[in-house]
Amino acid sequence: MKIAVIFSMFLLLVLQVSAQEKGVNKSGWNFGALPSIAFDTDLGFQYGALVNLFDYGDGSRYPNYNHSLYFEVSRFTKGSGINRFFYDSDRLISGLQTSLDISYLTDQTYDFFGFNGYDAHVMTDWLEKDNPNRVYYKYDRNLFRLKLDLQGKLSGSRLLWTAGFNLQNFDIGSVDIERLNEGKKDDEKLAVQDGLYEKYQEWGIIDQEEADGGFVPAIKAGVAYDTRDNKPNPMKGIWTEAIVEGVTEHLGAEASFAKLALIHRQYFTLVPENLSFVYRLAYQTTLAGKVPFYYQTQVLTSMLRSYISEGLGGSETVRGIYRNRVVGDGFFYGNLEMRWKFVRFNFINNNFYLATNVFTDFGRVTRKIPVDRVIHQSQHMYFKDNAEKMHYTYGAGIQAVMNENFVVTLDYGMAVNEQDGKNGMYIGLNYLF
Repeated sequence: MKIAVIFSMFLLLVLQVSAQEKGVNKSGWNFGALPSIAFDTDLGFQYGALVNLFDYGDGSRYPNYNHSLYFEVSRFTKGSGINRFFYDSDRLISGLQTSLDISYLTDQTYDFFGFNGYDAHVMTDWLEKDNPNRVYYKYDRNLFRLKLDLQGKLSGSRLLWTAGFNLQNFDIGSVDIERLNEGKKDDEKLAVQDGLYEKYQEWGIIDQEEADGGFVPAIKAGVAYDTRDNKPNPMKGIWTEAIVEGVTEHLGAEASFAKLALIHRQYFTLVPENLSFVYRLAYQTTLAGKVPFYYQTQVLTSMLRSYISEGLGGSETVRGIYRNRVVGDGFFYGNLEMRWKFVRFNFINNNFYLATNVFTDFGRVTRKIPVDRVIHQSQHMYFKDNAEKMHYTYGAGIQAVMNENFVVTLDYGMAVNEQDGKNGMYIGLNYLF
């Protein structure tokens, strides 16, 4: 999920009266600048500002750009914050796709529902907005990230190698309930008690050495096959990648481990230029070592498209279920989606289109994180034997797109199982994949 203004969608509908049939070819520097007024079911309302600059050069490659620079400073009403710079280009270094992300992300109430999906039972009524226990499934997390990704061609024009270096520092602690209760009436205050994060430490499921976070220096390598006709919203083609990521104590991590991710995306044109069917299937697992609990939410990808790549659950993976609801040592997830561009026009020398989508998302744990059997039996209200199965959601959305690259999107997903929540609404930038 990235950030945008829901009112801009309605503005574009009004501007449709100025539509012209002929498109506009873009050259030089262009930008989209917006106040960050958005909403995410998991994070709340957002406020702040963002700027996305695109350099189209002489215009001969449009809608492809030479350079993209993205800046954002924003805050969410539920306690999260985004401070981010992102750069993307295939012209900075000849023959290489280069992306750089520098971010500092804060979250006073980061979601934590335990491990292994449905094996971790959730008291869903505690999450209601008026329940004093509503931060029971939360902890406080601050994350600094420096991420460099490179991609270049192998044999032929479509087979690619990918490599990257990712430095992340996780600073984790208990939710500051006293701070969140400041200014609240007595009947609105949160209950002062330990949450699931604290209980998992007490029971020994989360090691004390990793409970407060840690430093994760990761090295990544892989291969990809890419035949997409357009990166922001392809109408045809395949984008498949295999990635191996390694973390070693020799570089300062508190644990050494390796992960594998296989991701396949495919795009089909049903009506030329306007209607497409797209899908994504992905599998991720731990190959070696013990992964710190705070890193198990990370979803690997060759190139970061949003400010986060985490789940399963929420805006980036399985839309409509609780953020981080499905966490395991290995998992599978998928998305099936129909996309329809129903209006095209140009205004103030820019190309626009409006689109809508319908989707179904799904995912489950395929390799479980070990949980002590004695604790499992004694804490029956928190654990269920072999309950994990596929998590399903379905939903729809609407998009407003400027110059093929600046994509404002709203997705609304609904969970099938009440253990996953009820629904989720996500307003931001970019298609899911």
